[in-house]
Amino acid sequence: MDSSHALAPSGLAPWLWRSWQRCVAQGRHPAQKVEFEAVGPHALRHAQDKHQLLLQAARPVMTQLVAAVGAMRYFCLLTDAQGLALEVQGPVDHSDLRALAVGRVGVDLSERGVGTSAIGATLAELSPVWLHRQEHFFDDLRDYSCAGAPVFGPQGECLGMLDITGIDVPERPELLLLALRCARAIEDRLLRALPHTLLLRVNWPGGPLGQEGEGLMVFDAEGRLLGSNTVARQLVPRPLQAPGGDSLIQSHELLALPWSHLIEHARQRPEAPLQLPLWSGLRLLALAQASPLLRVPVMPGSGAACRATSANAMTTPLRTSELLLIQQAMQEAHGNVTVAARNLGLSRATLYRRLASK
Repeated sequence: MDSSHALAPSGLAPWLWRSWQRCVAQGRHPAQKVEFEAVGPHALRHAQDKHQLLLQAARPVMTQLVAAVGAMRYFCLLTDAQGLALEVQGPVDHSDLRALAVGRVGVDLSERGVGTSAIGATLAELSPVWLHRQEHFFDDLRDYSCAGAPVFGPQGECLGMLDITGIDVPERPELLLLALRCARAIEDRLLRALPHTLLLRVNWPGGPLGQEGEGLMVFDAEGRLLGSNTVARQLVPRPLQAPGGDSLIQSHELLALPWSHLIEHARQRPEAPLQLPLWSGLRLLALAQASPLLRVPVMPGSGAACRATSANAMTTPLRTSELLLIQQAMQEAHGNVTVAARNLGLSRATLYRRLASK
């Protein structure tokens, strides 16, 4: 009988059992030494460049996270979807080889690399996990306690995960909720950085709007859905699409409300909640808000306006997203360039150059 399909022993979480079974299937043994292998500088730069927007969205959130858990000697890591560490923040004890093994960028922390951990389990299960010390597959990892939560992109794809790790510290399973909250905050920052015409903030009637925990959906000028966060995907189910079809869904396929009505409301009453009917018959509450990048009036026939329009048309989505993330960071830092630069992982000079080129 294939043991990978055997039922988990009583009292053992099914996801943990599945992870152990995958390790066994790879011919691993708990007493084997873990190498904590790292990729080379070129591969690390390539991975960080590939995930530039993810890193810029995550760094300010990780800074806030460290302020909450650093005194307990926990630090945090951001990985890509393959378990490669892209960013590390917090009190990594450089005199402790156990901390240096995992608390550095470029190290492979996937399940294939280090066995059962919050990182590998989160990426395999696509759900948040808390891992006690003795639940790691390899003996070498049984000094670590960790919480992990996946980070999803605007299309619902897994981009990576956020991990909170402590070594020989009092275990705090409640950190799982903090990891999940911070992962959702990263998702929201990524979504708001998408170049868009309309942002919809949605929730059940009576739920908060304009606050943490709401659903977010962004649309282009034609009413096509560009992306949504995890909460919005749960509140507003997407229709089934044929394989290979257009991935952009029109607003009228999701909402029983004309697109023109949403645009008009966003222009005239952006702070006033509106009822948002779904085709299922359910009703949500929403705020419809126009993108700040698309509020500048353009005078027809103006040469300057034509040049500005052409320049805007040449702006790449990546560049526009980066500018939106910078705008978010400056707002959160109350205009303090030093704080905003630190949160974005940039030098002050680099941030000044990018602000000057806006």
